Amino acid sequence: RVDEWTDVDRRRVMNDIITTMFNKKFMEELFKPQELYSKKALRTVYDRLAHASIMRLNQASMDKLYDLMTMAFKYQVLLCPRPRDILLVTFNHLDAIKDFVRDSPGILNQVDETFRQLIETYSCLSAGEFQLIRQTLLIFFQDMHIRVSIFLKDKVQNSNGRFVLPISGPVPWGTEVPGVIRIFNRSGDEVKRTEFTTDGNYVTPQREGSFDLYGDRVLKLGTNMYSVSRPVETHMSGSSKHLASSAKENTVPNPLAKEELNFLARLLGGLEIKKPGGSETGFRLNLFTTDEEEEQAALTRPEELSYKVVTIEATQ
Repeated sequence: RVDEWTDVDRRRVMNDIITTMFNKKFMEELFKPQELYSKKALRTVYDRLAHASIMRLNQASMDKLYDLMTMAFKYQVLLCPRPRDILLVTFNHLDAIKDFVRDSPGILNQVDETFRQLIETYSCLSAGEFQLIRQTLLIFFQDMHIRVSIFLKDKVQNSNGRFVLPISGPVPWGTEVPGVIRIFNRSGDEVKRTEFTTDGNYVTPQREGSFDLYGDRVLKLGTNMYSVSRPVETHMSGSSKHLASSAKENTVPNPLAKEELNFLARLLGGLEIKKPGGSETGFRLNLFTTDEEEEQAALTRPEELSYKVVTIEATQ
């Protein structure tokens, strides 16, 4: 819910956020080889990006937006038919972003430059390297089981917040529909073949998604999951509440903390928070039906899951 939101405001907010997100210095820092950083570090960057325009979110709405983002991305990574398809998911994200700024050539060029960097950096990686990337991402998200109504309604998420892996549909590109066991001899010649029935209804994919700057990605993961109009809510699952109350943050000092803060300072250097100027009042985005509901959500959310943001003053 927003107050007096217009299409001009929407375009301005999107342009501001996308310009900040694809800032050259910011992208240079992201593309440097590095360890995966903590959830707090990710949340800090996400907060700065969300407030890179005149839009403002209260803590509860920010928590809810972050929950939606993390669970949607976890779903996309988990359901990738093959590890390399993580790149196609990313390209679907960028294709959608390019559509937001199609009337702004300067910003579009920023996004295209990142696109080219992704192709240059990742298109040459092996299937094994993509598998390591996928495993690393899933380890990051493995304790997050927040229920999202859009996933619950589509039956891709159980009531405990865990995702459902399909046993039907297209098999990964380059693989065959299961149902045959082949036995080979030492020379590599097939000597026996046995067929078996499967519980799933598998099909062969018609074509591979395009890894080029422009092209049909084929894979739908990473495209707009709100294309059908419906209400979206996030609810904390019971298992998540239990984890939050029992798994208190480790109080032992982290020897990498200083390095991570230095990294964050560099990373946030290009992420300027825009303050409304002159007579502008800015726009407050509320992801709840009413202000009272937003306030109640802020009070009932477990403290361990509130992602307290680290504030860093970073100079250019």
